Amino acid sequence: MTFYDDIYPFYPLQRTSFIFSGRLLTIILVFLVLAVSLLLIVPGIRGKSRLFWMCRITISLFIGVVIVVLNFTNDWAEARMTTNATYKSFSNAVVNADIGLHVGLYGINVTLKGNPVVQFNETIDYNEMFTWRDTMEEEYEEALEKGLPNPILYIAEKFTLSSPCGLIFQYRYSGRYASATLWTAFCCWMLANILFSMPVVLYAGYMMMATAAFIFFSMASFSTIMNVPQCVFSIGTDSFEIEYSHSFWLALATGVLCAVIGILMVMLNFLIPEKMKEAFSVGVDSCEDEDVSYGEGYLNAVFLDGVTISPLTSKVMAEHV
Repeated sequence: MTFYDDIYPFYPLQRTSFIFSGRLLTIILVFLVLAVSLLLIVPGIRGKSRLFWMCRITISLFIGVVIVVLNFTNDWAEARMTTNATYKSFSNAVVNADIGLHVGLYGINVTLKGNPVVQFNETIDYNEMFTWRDTMEEEYEEALEKGLPNPILYIAEKFTLSSPCGLIFQYRYSGRYASATLWTAFCCWMLANILFSMPVVLYAGYMMMATAAFIFFSMASFSTIMNVPQCVFSIGTDSFEIEYSHSFWLALATGVLCAVIGILMVMLNFLIPEKMKEAFSVGVDSCEDEDVSYGEGYLNAVFLDGVTISPLTSKVMAEHV
């Protein structure tokens, strides 16, 4: 035990644990404002189409925000464990903590939370982010300078260039390709919405199917991380391996939803094209004009003087005779 209760004086003050990504919060707020703005016009839509438009706006914005958010989440794959581990370097202090590794498309997120949180007169609640960039060497060196706990440094070291696991290569390139295909899916989603607003429902359905295809391509790209030899993370007496997590399954569900919508649009456009045009407000005005009933009309003889209408004139003359 040292004068500083086994926490060495060259360690900086402990960082505040991560709460929520500001980038994700910004994306969600932008889409919420857009959703509220579009839903404000729903009460002005007449008839039964009001509910259809509300569902259409909600589903479309849900797909859009999911595609964008998936680029910045850190839980495409994850691993968790609870174990006893050495807390910091040059110390014999052992803490019981929950350790988590969360893998995203741009980096990894390592969490460490004590059981209980306060141990050795210190709050053990860390959430550290390591991005791929060119290499992780610089970020790993910064983590060493900050004096982060041993479990975090051990996991981060596995993703450096000097690690025999070689995880950085496969994870970095898989994440880049997955992100690129997700942005392509977002472009397809935007084109699909534009086409839905025009008299081309069929091609809008094709673009929704293309959106689903690129989402599936991103999943396939990320899945290549499982093809490399799995590196076992051993901390204390326990170990864990990485498995697919929430973002991966959310991408799968969104891709299936886009595929179902696209296939339905294409099928219904071939089966009932007129009704599909009416449903998407294509040609509604002309249909409404045709359905308007003006009742019976009468001809005023004063205004018809000098006008030659042969069928009507002959019939009127026959009645007078």
